[in-house]
Amino acid sequence: MNQSFELPGSYKKWTMGLIIVGAVALLYGFIMYHPFGHSARGVNVSGTRFWAVLLQNSVYWLLVVNAAMFFIGVTTLAMGGWQVALRRVPEAISSVVPVLGVIAFFILMAIVWGGHDDIYPWVNEATVKSDKIINGKSGFLNPKFFTVWSAITIGLWSFLGYKMRSLSLQSDQDGPMDYETGNAWVKKNILWASLFIVFFGLTVGSTIPWLWLMSIDVHWYSTMFSWYTFASTFVAGLSLIALFVVFLKNNGQLQYVTDEHIHDIGKFMFAFSVFWAYLWFSQYMLIWYANIPEETGYFKIRVQGPYRGIFFLNLILNFGCPLLILMKKSSKRNYTLLTFMAILIIFGHWIDFWQMVMPGTMYENAQIMPFEFGIALLFIGIIMWRVGVYFSTNSLTAKNHPFLKESMIHHV
Repeated sequence: MNQSFELPGSYKKWTMGLIIVGAVALLYGFIMYHPFGHSARGVNVSGTRFWAVLLQNSVYWLLVVNAAMFFIGVTTLAMGGWQVALRRVPEAISSVVPVLGVIAFFILMAIVWGGHDDIYPWVNEATVKSDKIINGKSGFLNPKFFTVWSAITIGLWSFLGYKMRSLSLQSDQDGPMDYETGNAWVKKNILWASLFIVFFGLTVGSTIPWLWLMSIDVHWYSTMFSWYTFASTFVAGLSLIALFVVFLKNNGQLQYVTDEHIHDIGKFMFAFSVFWAYLWFSQYMLIWYANIPEETGYFKIRVQGPYRGIFFLNLILNFGCPLLILMKKSSKRNYTLLTFMAILIIFGHWIDFWQMVMPGTMYENAQIMPFEFGIALLFIGIIMWRVGVYFSTNSLTAKNHPFLKESMIHHV
């Protein structure tokens, strides 16, 4: 099988163009927003938008690309075979984790150790001492714990993902496997996938959204917030996988990927859009029904304040559209429609993260500025660059995977 792939010139041009536009936006932010100026909680200082936008984009895109390795992990533990024909796509996406991880870590450290209490109020020692609620959370909401756990988290995401990708690429070099060799190789994959899934649950499924996002609104908490964040980024990660699979198919690659595989990806996108909506409703409904002041404050500015339009747009993009469009079987097999929905879902959950971050940092300044879109394009360009490198340097099919035949004859 000839699985080598040379990136089209148009792909390289788009990648470079997006990175250049993003770099210009970042430079504009440095000049216009004075990110290293003084900050004060509750005051519209110039650097708040700069750091809030970088925080939103770095965390969102890092969790999205990391969701690709979660997809590999859960399908490996489930002994799934259908996805093997397209496995190299989520592998390529997950290879971006170390790059975006370093970027996100630098941004997080700049915010925390730079004393930006306009983003994280708990970095201000005076505020912690004078506020009983914040002081009660100071055991984990403090710069040292934040730094150590963030470093461990990003480091292990990168390392465990690297081990999974290395095992996959090693199978290309070692040649076809007999039963004993294949069985041992699958068990090794299950071991590393298990480690990744357990750590993923301890981070994305619990602690990391608390630290990186929920602590912006430090007086508020939700027991469903981490699962809500996971659902948002996982469905966006599935959509990103769909985009690259369609791209490769349109360029004559992935010959063993059929409409059946595309259909299954579409079903995952549909299912987890509904799952996200279930968590959205559960979190909102319980807080609305209880009507407890310390809980409703989080939603008041979003539902009744200047973020009202974004709040309901978020629901339409991430639940209404996927429900109505992806419900039909034909829509999940239509490359054009699936591509449109994948882009819409990724954008919709970018909006979701925007309304997670901005109300707690920018307060009444609800408008989305061109600067936000410019920074998003920078991260998209970085993802396209790293994924392109992986595609062009590795086989696009895990040709010696023991389950490849099962994937080739997959039928829904």
